[in-house]
Amino acid sequence: MDTQGVTSSDVGEVELLWVEGAREVRQPLTSVRTVAFEDVAPVRDFPSYRGQRHFPGLYWSATMGRHVGFESWLERDHAMLLDFDPLVVGFASQPFWLRWRRDGSPGGARSHAPDYFARATDGSGLVVDCRPVDRVDARSAESFATMRRACEQVGWSYRLVGYLDGARVTNLRWLAGYRHPRFGEPSSLAAAVAAAFAVPAPLTGQAATVGDPIAVLPVVFHLLWAGRLTADLSMPLSDRTLVRRSGRP
Repeated sequence: MDTQGVTSSDVGEVELLWVEGAREVRQPLTSVRTVAFEDVAPVRDFPSYRGQRHFPGLYWSATMGRHVGFESWLERDHAMLLDFDPLVVGFASQPFWLRWRRDGSPGGARSHAPDYFARATDGSGLVVDCRPVDRVDARSAESFATMRRACEQVGWSYRLVGYLDGARVTNLRWLAGYRHPRFGEPSSLAAAVAAAFAVPAPLTGQAATVGDPIAVLPVVFHLLWAGRLTADLSMPLSDRTLVRRSGRP
């Protein structure tokens, strides 16, 4: 990816700006390692207006039990992916502004708000920017390169992500429809479904051995979302998809 030859020596002082309650906080990059960015409010709004090309909205996260904003369907899909990831314990959208000034540049200060910050089970941080490769111009490439270097300095991981694989994202969108805990109730039925798939078996046929598929299949889909059941999501889900119980409680 072309970053216009931007190097660490090109970038001057770097700082982060975020919101805590009703106040704005500004700190140098070296002072933000312990900030819980997975819990902060967005630093900017998600506008909605007639004729806009993107589709903003709110995604309800089963991981945290609250809404997370998104500015496009691509961002929504990656919010869904973070929510599905068992190693993610929390995430926030538009968590902070990264601000910097290119040394010797007449353009003045630059700023960039990444799309997501996620916290992993081991306490590490992950910053995510969502942009298809064919839409990365020179200016955004510089922003992403600077964001990556900033993450390296504070020990966070960084991902620049584009479109998800078609079959996988279609499956996740379907399973996300059953992410709410109510689809795992009653717990006795969820336990029976998990037990039924102790040995890999076709999705619909094995669900029917537990009870009426109308009642059982939503539980199967919820347990697939929650990771208590597992299947090959690189292929489209179907009646014949082999499902088995995982090692997760």
